[in-house]
Amino acid sequence: MARQERAIRTRRLILEAAGAVFDEHGYTATTIAMVLERAEVTKGALYFHFPSKESLAQAVLDEQLPLGAVPAQSCKLQELVDMTFVFGQRLLNNALLKGSVRLAVDQAAPSGVDHAGPFRQWADHLVVLLEQARDQGELLPTVDPRKTVELLVGAFAGIQLMSRALTDRSDLAERISVLWGHILPSIAVPGLLIGIDRKPDRGERILASLDETGVDTTAVDLSLR
Repeated sequence: MARQERAIRTRRLILEAAGAVFDEHGYTATTIAMVLERAEVTKGALYFHFPSKESLAQAVLDEQLPLGAVPAQSCKLQELVDMTFVFGQRLLNNALLKGSVRLAVDQAAPSGVDHAGPFRQWADHLVVLLEQARDQGELLPTVDPRKTVELLVGAFAGIQLMSRALTDRSDLAERISVLWGHILPSIAVPGLLIGIDRKPDRGERILASLDETGVDTTAVDLSLR
């Protein structure tokens, strides 16, 4: 059991180091040696978990969806809003998430790395949530959940890239708030609009609340209830 726990910790350490290096240098310029130096582990330890740079990059990409987890809300549109704010807040200081996002938009990644995976995974995940919102009467009758979610995922990717380029993401929360200010009136029934919290500090408040209650903020149940 102790050996298994050490292996889990080592794997996580390598992933976090790889995320930081991929974020800073992109896929092509990143080398295994750079990850080893950042993680301070042996080559054998790294190759035990990840047989190649491609497999390491794929593992970093696969960590993206769980890092957007938030507590369930009775209002599913609020839960959807919360995911974007929490994801944006974590992007400020979570090296693994930063690396995953960089890889997702890195067109230089080889065909063996599915950098489009997070876009599909987020779309599939959020469609279920938006369908729940529809079933609860939260959406306007004209809303197509799939098309709306794909617009949202694409728009979020774009604004976080713009925020990184202009302010190193320091204004990302404000940009997310503006995004929702445009999207919500076009999808939500009017009676819900005033009650949905889209203030820029929403993500910060959610994570602070989870910290106070001792909940692991990177392991909140992602299952849609």
